[in-house]
Amino acid sequence: MSLEENEYYTLAFQIISNVGTAKSLVIEALYEAKEGKFESAEEKLNESKHFFVEGHKMHASLIQREASGEKLEFSLMLMHAEDQIMSVDTITLLVTEMIELYRRSL
Repeated sequence: MSLEENEYYTLAFQIISNVGTAKSLVIEALYEAKEGKFESAEEKLNESKHFFVEGHKMHASLIQREASGEKLEFSLMLMHAEDQIMSVDTITLLVTEMIELYRRSL
């Protein structure tokens, strides 16, 4: 079964939307920690994981389809989605460490 162009773009937009929400929550967590609100920061980090995982699942489904032999066309939209996944992963790691530093400094 071939991935239709509109389905392909829909998946890319869903990935971008989910990981974008995850990134926003991670940054909100950082701001909460900066104000000493560590419980709220942890809640936001946990909520962000849900959105990140959803985006990652969609991305993994595309990889599985291609690995099964389906030809997927190159797309700047998908490349952007992949870039967002990688940046959110990195930002989450850094913010988690920064929150720990804030926690230790108070």
